[in-house]
Amino acid sequence: MAAYCGAKYAVGVGSGTDALALALAALGVGPGTTVLTTPFSFFATASVVARLGARVVFADVEPRTLNLAPAAAAAVLERTSEPVVGILPVHLFGRIADMPAFDALARRRGLWLVEDAAQAVGARVAGRMAGTFARAGCLSFYPTKNLGGIGDGGMILTDDDALAARLRQDRHHGQVEPYVHERVGLCSRLDAVQAAALGAKLPHLDAWNARRRTVAAAYTEAFRAAGVAGDPDAPLVLPKPAGDAHVFHQYVVRARERDALAAHLQAAGVATQVYYRVPLHVQAALRAHVVAPLPLPEAERAAREVLALPIYPELADAAVRAVVDATAAFYRRR
Repeated sequence: MAAYCGAKYAVGVGSGTDALALALAALGVGPGTTVLTTPFSFFATASVVARLGARVVFADVEPRTLNLAPAAAAAVLERTSEPVVGILPVHLFGRIADMPAFDALARRRGLWLVEDAAQAVGARVAGRMAGTFARAGCLSFYPTKNLGGIGDGGMILTDDDALAARLRQDRHHGQVEPYVHERVGLCSRLDAVQAAALGAKLPHLDAWNARRRTVAAAYTEAFRAAGVAGDPDAPLVLPKPAGDAHVFHQYVVRARERDALAAHLQAAGVATQVYYRVPLHVQAALRAHVVAPLPLPEAERAAREVLALPIYPELADAAVRAVVDATAAFYRRR
C-alpha cells in the first residue's frame, strides 16, 4: 500500500475508525483541543474526536461536491474562539476534497491537516493519491469499500518518521518492548488474513475504480437523455465528475421528493441508501461535543435530498438503464 499510494509509511490498523483515532491522538487531540471538520460524513469522522475528549467545530459543505468547503472553513476559523489545532477534510463518496486550498489554509493558521480518505482509496490528482496530501491519511478496508477486506481493517498513510513510529506503538497498547508500555494506546492491528485478502485485491483496484467511473458516466448520460437531469429545473442534480480524483465509492444524486423516489425504486426492485440522513451537528450522541459558529444550510439541505444509487464494478449496463428508466417513470407520473 505504501508503494501503491506513494507514501513513505503505511501503518495497518483494525479499522478506518481506529485509523482516525490513532492519528488524531498522535497529533495531540484531547481535552482542551478542537478539530474542524465537515458535518456531512460518516459518524466516525466526528465521534473519534469526541471519544478523545476534544471538541468538534463544523463548517459547511460545497453544494455540488458535498465535501467540506474551504471558504466555509476559513470563515469558521475567523469566527470561532475554539482552540482549533487541525483540519480534517473528508473525501466524500470517493471524490478528493480541495486539498491545495486546505493546505494553504492550514499553513496560514499554523494547523495540521489530516485526510479522512476512507471512501477514496485509489483516487488521485496529478498522480498524487488520496491520503498523501496531509500529515496523515486514514483509509478503511471495510468490505463495502472500493478496496474491501473480508472483515474490518484500516490504514494510516504518512511520510512522517516520528508519527509512523508513534502509530506503530499505539496500535499495540503503546508498547515499546515486550510488556513495557509508554502510552495506553489501543489493540488495533491489521489482521493477517485481512492483509492477505487485500493484497490479492490491490492489483485490481485501478481497473475496478475505472469501471466505477464508467458506470457513473453511463448514469449521467442516461439521466440527461431521459430529461430528468442536466438543467436547473430538472428533478435530479448529478454528482460532479472529477476524472481520476473521483472513484465513485457511491453514486449520489440530489433528488426532488427523495423519500418518495426511494420508495418507488424499492418497489421496482432497485435498492438505494441515504448517506447521510442526519447531519453530524444534530446527532444526539455528539451534542455535548460540537459547535457550529455559522449556519450549515448546505449540509442540512443535502441530508434532505441525497440518494445513493447502485454502483459497483460488476454492475451491468442493463441494470443502469433499469435504474434510470424506473427513476424517469417516477418523475413522469409526478
